[in-house]
Amino acid sequence: MDFTPILLSLKTAVAATCITFFLGIYAAWKTANMKYGKGILDAIFTLPMVLPPTVTGFFLLVFFGKNSLAGRVLMAHGWGLIFTWQGAVVAAVVVSFPLMYRTTRSAFEQLDGNLLAVGRTLGLSETKIFWRVVFPNCFPGILGASILSFARAMGEFGATIMIAGNIPGRTQTAALAIYTAMQTGNREQAYQLVGMIILISALAMLAMNGVNKCQAHLVRKGGN
Repeated sequence: MDFTPILLSLKTAVAATCITFFLGIYAAWKTANMKYGKGILDAIFTLPMVLPPTVTGFFLLVFFGKNSLAGRVLMAHGWGLIFTWQGAVVAAVVVSFPLMYRTTRSAFEQLDGNLLAVGRTLGLSETKIFWRVVFPNCFPGILGASILSFARAMGEFGATIMIAGNIPGRTQTAALAIYTAMQTGNREQAYQLVGMIILISALAMLAMNGVNKCQAHLVRKGGN
C-alpha cells in the first residue's frame, strides 16, 4: 500500500491545525469581547462551514489565481499557491477555521466573568489575564476545537481539489486518492485508504471524548 496520500494528509492537517489554532483563538477572543458588529464578523468567520467546499475552493482559486492581485504578489516572490501543497494547506485552514473559531468562542463565553474581574482588580494587563486566566481555564475547549479542526482538515476534498489539484505525490491527499482509486477501478487501494482514514478519525473522536470527560471532571471539581 502506498502511504504517500495518508502522510500528505497528515502533514497538511497538522500544518493547517497549527495555523487555525492561533487564528481561531485570536478571532474567537476578539469577537467574544466585541460590543458592535459581532454578528456580522461571526457570520463571515462561520461562512466556510456552511458553504459547499467546491464554492470555497472556487473563491480561493479566484483570490489566489495568477490574474488576481494576491496571486501576482505571491508569484512575484515565488510563493504561488495554485497546484501546490501550500495551496492544500490554505484550503484546509479555510474549511477548518470555523470549527476552531466557534468551539473556542463558546469556551470563552462560558468562562466565569468574575475571574476576569479579579484579574483586572489585581492590576493584570489584558494579555496576562488571557494567558494566566482565560487560556488555562478554557484549555479543554481549545484542545477539543483543535481536534475537530484536525479531523476536518484531514478529510478535506472539495476546496483542495479546486486550488491544489490532484497531483500524486504532491497534492493528492487521502480523500483525493480515494476518489482517484474509485474512478480508476482500484477498489483495493480505495478500501485500504478508507480504512486508514476511519482509523485516524476514530482516534480523533476518542481523543475528543477524553477531552470532554476531562472537562466534565474539572467542572464537577470546581462545583465542589
